[in-house]
Amino acid sequence: MKIVAFSLFVLLSTFGFSQQKYTLSGTVLEEETGETLIGVNVIIPELRTGAITNEYGFYSITLPEGTYDVTYSGLGLETQVVTIQLTENLRRNISLANDAEQLDEVIIEADVERASIKAPQMSVNTLSAETIKNIPVVLGEADVVKSILLLPGVTNAGEASSGFNVRGGAADQNLILLDEATIFNSSHLFGFFSVFNPDAIKDVKLFKGGIPSRYGGRLSSVLEIFQKEGNSKELKINGGIGAVASRLLAEGPIVKDKAAFLVGGRASYAHLFLPLFNIDNSAYFYDLNTKINYRINEKNNIFLSGYFGRDLFSINDSFVNVYGNALVNFRWNHIFSDKLFSNLSVIYSDYYYGLELDFVGFEWNSGIQNFNIKYDLKHYMSDKLQINYGINNIYYVFNPGKIQPNNPESGILEEQLIKKYANEFAAYVDVEHTLTNKLRVQYGLRLSHFIRFGQEELNVYENNNPIEFDPFLLIYKAAEPIAVSNPGRSGQLASYTNLEPRVSLSYTFNDDVSVKASYTRIAQYLHLLSNTSSPTPLDVWTPSGPFVEPQLLDQFAFGFFKNMWDREFTLETEVFYKDIQNRVDYIDGANLIANNAIEQVILNGEARAYGWEFLFRKNTGDLQGWIAYTLSKSEQRTPARNSEEIGINNGQWYNTPYDKTHDIALYGNYRLNETWSFNSNFVFQTGQPTNFPIGQFEFQGLVIPYYGLRNSTRLPNYHRLDVAATLTPRKNKGRNWQSEWVFSIYNVYNRMNSASINFRQNQDTGINEAVRTSIFGIVPSVTYNFKF
Repeated sequence: MKIVAFSLFVLLSTFGFSQQKYTLSGTVLEEETGETLIGVNVIIPELRTGAITNEYGFYSITLPEGTYDVTYSGLGLETQVVTIQLTENLRRNISLANDAEQLDEVIIEADVERASIKAPQMSVNTLSAETIKNIPVVLGEADVVKSILLLPGVTNAGEASSGFNVRGGAADQNLILLDEATIFNSSHLFGFFSVFNPDAIKDVKLFKGGIPSRYGGRLSSVLEIFQKEGNSKELKINGGIGAVASRLLAEGPIVKDKAAFLVGGRASYAHLFLPLFNIDNSAYFYDLNTKINYRINEKNNIFLSGYFGRDLFSINDSFVNVYGNALVNFRWNHIFSDKLFSNLSVIYSDYYYGLELDFVGFEWNSGIQNFNIKYDLKHYMSDKLQINYGINNIYYVFNPGKIQPNNPESGILEEQLIKKYANEFAAYVDVEHTLTNKLRVQYGLRLSHFIRFGQEELNVYENNNPIEFDPFLLIYKAAEPIAVSNPGRSGQLASYTNLEPRVSLSYTFNDDVSVKASYTRIAQYLHLLSNTSSPTPLDVWTPSGPFVEPQLLDQFAFGFFKNMWDREFTLETEVFYKDIQNRVDYIDGANLIANNAIEQVILNGEARAYGWEFLFRKNTGDLQGWIAYTLSKSEQRTPARNSEEIGINNGQWYNTPYDKTHDIALYGNYRLNETWSFNSNFVFQTGQPTNFPIGQFEFQGLVIPYYGLRNSTRLPNYHRLDVAATLTPRKNKGRNWQSEWVFSIYNVYNRMNSASINFRQNQDTGINEAVRTSIFGIVPSVTYNFKF
């Protein structure tokens, strides 16, 4: 409330002591397609001020009365200068054409990707769709998640691993949004590909710190992805044919200049060739992206977008695994006035996991559903003050699993694991404030309230303690329930309320140099139960409640930003420190699968991460790219709860599975001519922490390895080099059919990076031996892309 009062005071002061002002507002569109444009600069040079279009292309700026030359410019777009006479509030919609001087759309312009020197927002990276398409990846499929791994502070658990880790955080601490809807599993084929079709993507933004208060619920990052809206001018089709998957996307007008559609699909087909080699196994995925937008009038737009994806993996039809995401989002943009923009979203999201074991005779179905309604408003008070505020409510249904027989002869009895229900409400206010020409600040407050509703059954334990410590064996083990209560759906098992302040500020020494600082507090109420280094589709989400406390983050960051050599190069460097309370930890030997009492195997601990990030970019010219380096540490600890216990790992700090001391990524794009362009990236990472035996003992003729403290050893260092060449035929000129060939080689020097190292007893010699597992060696691929 203090923030709102202070903002209103500033507003009244501004109106009370300034000359007559009016508001210039409008929407910026792409001339060729009618798409709204995100991040377009609207600059008034004589006043050294301006605005940027929001995620729906809307802008608003309040100026003194007068005549101005307004400059509109953006990524790969022709700059347009419009003279306006501002004697009253003026609405001006602008259409910008693609820059005819661009050699081709594959050229990387860095305006959208480089850090804004003056803006207080920090710890943010933006990638254009074309940059993502250029980055070489395994099997030649452009990939959003694989691309952000080249950014500082972002890693994963290795090749073909699911999810990603940001600044030493776990994979479940990333909020992944597709058109504002939550994606719970971002991977296809257990991590080989991401669920995001690059042809359908309009904008990708990753928040690693200084997260605005409109976002919440995840501690480490927000990956925000918006789909294209569809071409409202003419029908366009594009796609690609690759080694293992193909894609096709169509977009066009329903009513020209008023309504448009987009439909895109992808599917893999490598499994179709397996029968040729007498292989009965199968693994494939498919997904569908859809979107419809309708411009009712200048003040009202509606959007309906959806995504549906499925993965299937089977072994001889006796083991079948199906999983995937489905979501639908209805959005309504309404402009109340030249200064007030609103967006209402109604969202349904579902993550499903299914398993059929024919040789055992049962089916397993689990998942998580959420129903989300959110209302956001942007209030453009003046050219120096913008207030964003809104509310958000999410209702969750958690299905940890249902087992049922799949044939009449099965001996399996049907069983439904206990479903869980919860509700998460949040209200926020976020202020963007220019205090002086050099000092800008963004500050806000988020109020989150989480309710864990009742369920059919709940175990009751002595002293309310579901885990016991054995003082003789020095281990934790599950406690036996002393009773079972039946609270029912109508009751409440727990509720939590948290205030989450956020503040970021920037101080500019000049137009090319600034320093920034931020503080972020976030509460996370959902937990992904996984004791592996990389999440699997079988992992189950669970809400906070009895025995599982919400995770709480405090993050501090400080950065230095500089444009160099006429902005041809940019330097971004930051240091950060993260402190996390109530991080979920697991007792030794924890079984998380089909466990109806997960409270018996998990403990609440703490975590911390700190490090230094460095990003140096070349933004213009035939050769563009960046060098990213991260030096960091990620640890967690679960101390003893009382004097009789020793805690996990003797209560000491130990490396998290995603701790990477050194992380280096180099990316380059070279445009040789109109026909050929070349891309390359090199990655080096410290090997991820793991557990190796430190000794062995013999028991009844068996040699049994003995393991020491957690994550005290590491896999070998990881590194690889990828290259790609894009051929754009000269005959493209003047033709409706445009095409290109992409030739890529993943892991050029055939580095056999270790995904894991396992130890076993040699059957012939009886000696324990180490066995390394690698996922990929060198992988060449060819992709044919087209559009018309």
